[in-house]
Amino acid sequence: MTVLYVLDVPENTPVAKVAAEDLAVTVGRIGPYFAISAEGSIVIDRRATGCRHAVWYSCIAGVSRDSRIAQHDKDALRVERR
Repeated sequence: MTVLYVLDVPENTPVAKVAAEDLAVTVGRIGPYFAISAEGSIVIDRRATGCRHAVWYSCIAGVSRDSRIAQHDKDALRVERR
């Protein structure tokens, strides 16, 4: 399973909301983090979140052991299974 962790603060809420729009993605919580998970890849479009670059590039708290960040640029964040 692919899992992305994002700190649950107001600035990062749009990241979790956009991720949750994908029916293959589940957004839950673990402690103070959003746990965004999927069986396949997780892809989040930056423009859809409305996040400014500083928030966008600092939103990642971590990924699960079986996941890797394949893309994190001005366009999108893509997390895939290893």
